[in-house]
Amino acid sequence: MNRPFSRRLAVAATALGAAAMLAIAAPLSASAHVSLQENTATPGTFTILTFRVPNETADASITKLTVTLPGGKSLLDSVSYIPVPGWTTQLVTTKLATPIKNGDNTITEAVTQVIWTAQPGSEYGPGSEGQFKLFVGAIPDVGKLSLPVDQAYSDGTAVSWSGAVDSEHPAPVLYINDKAPASGDPDSAPETAVAAAPTVQGPSAGPDVLARVLGGIGLVLGVIALVIAVVGRRPARKVS
Repeated sequence: MNRPFSRRLAVAATALGAAAMLAIAAPLSASAHVSLQENTATPGTFTILTFRVPNETADASITKLTVTLPGGKSLLDSVSYIPVPGWTTQLVTTKLATPIKNGDNTITEAVTQVIWTAQPGSEYGPGSEGQFKLFVGAIPDVGKLSLPVDQAYSDGTAVSWSGAVDSEHPAPVLYINDKAPASGDPDSAPETAVAAAPTVQGPSAGPDVLARVLGGIGLVLGVIALVIAVVGRRPARKVS
């Protein structure tokens, strides 16, 4: 094989290899959102909210997490936390402008924020994921609850997960009377629907992983096809 041909082949293979890495890395980045492990609930019940918090950086650690809870008709009048080893938890309460009657009880204040802070050595480093749990209720009789999350890192940066479902940084959403979107399709939920009973399930990563595998196979086949095409166009050497 002559040197010009070798250089052309190396350049082509390098370019396709880089494209393959970008194609595979892009879905990984896009899917690394703060989310609820179980995102449905039934009105009037109590449930555990599990916030899945991945570290999206290459060289910083997650040091703090703040969850903001809704107020008004979406108020959760009972909020307690499940301890995370190595992290302190603070429940921030706010006095209600209008007290709420709950049977024989009158609620005058409610938890509006929960703040987790890592103790030294307990931060979540690159490539890891933290899980933060709240036991809340009673679930209000509304369509859905948006639960904004602020995620702070050791390098001083922060990410606010407070946008719409189709934004770059969507807030975790608990679907109550609204139907939860199909896996991998956050925009498919209609405004109102009958809520399904909550079930225990893990993260729905199957379709996303399959897409990445198929994409990687396609790129490898593309490299092979290019090599064959280039070799096929190589001029034959003259026999002296």
